[in-house]
Amino acid sequence: MKVLAVLSQKGGVGKTTLATSLAVAAEADGKQVALIDLDPQATATFWHDTRHRETPAVVSIQPIRLSAVLNAAREQGTDLAIIDGAAVQREIAYDAAAVSDFVLVPTKPAVFDIKSMTETIRAIQQHDKPLAIVLNMIAPTGVENTDAFDAAAVLGVEICPVTIGNRKSFFRAQGQGLAAQEFEPHGKAAEEIDRLYAYTCIHLYNRQSGQSVEQPAVDEVVTA
Repeated sequence: MKVLAVLSQKGGVGKTTLATSLAVAAEADGKQVALIDLDPQATATFWHDTRHRETPAVVSIQPIRLSAVLNAAREQGTDLAIIDGAAVQREIAYDAAAVSDFVLVPTKPAVFDIKSMTETIRAIQQHDKPLAIVLNMIAPTGVENTDAFDAAAVLGVEICPVTIGNRKSFFRAQGQGLAAQEFEPHGKAAEEIDRLYAYTCIHLYNRQSGQSVEQPAVDEVVTA
């Protein structure tokens, strides 16, 4: 079983959106998936409660139970466990990183978000775990996008070549307990999640999922 964590101590950067979307993508790839919700607000759990499908499985737990739940998932034949972290609490990011094979750190391209991201990265780096920064909710143009790439490069951390746009289909899908690729299978959000999933497969399984991870020019990311 592989473990992917989506972590950030900054709230509102799209951790749950990416975690649920990747869980659905992995399930579509034939994997048995468990999504572990460590956020006290239990947003991923609420998403599952509004979903008219039993899978992917979502369990809301206290961080102290993380190792036990991962062991149980492994014994039940789970192929991929995805950890949806919590904002603010540094110890949650630290503990989740310890049991993960790969960590995604989403951030919006804004000064305060980039600054908060550095604390999460430091916590993960204490375990010497592979990680990558994902620029999320980006605008089609603007110096902020370039600044975010520059700031991430200074940290010496890999930057995911796939950026995720600020697309309405993500939010519309959530309201129905869906992932964007289920809500609008041929939309731009679905394409971005497919590429992001392919990117995580490279790190988790040393292979691609059949999707290209090349990021095209960013366009129409606000309204699509």
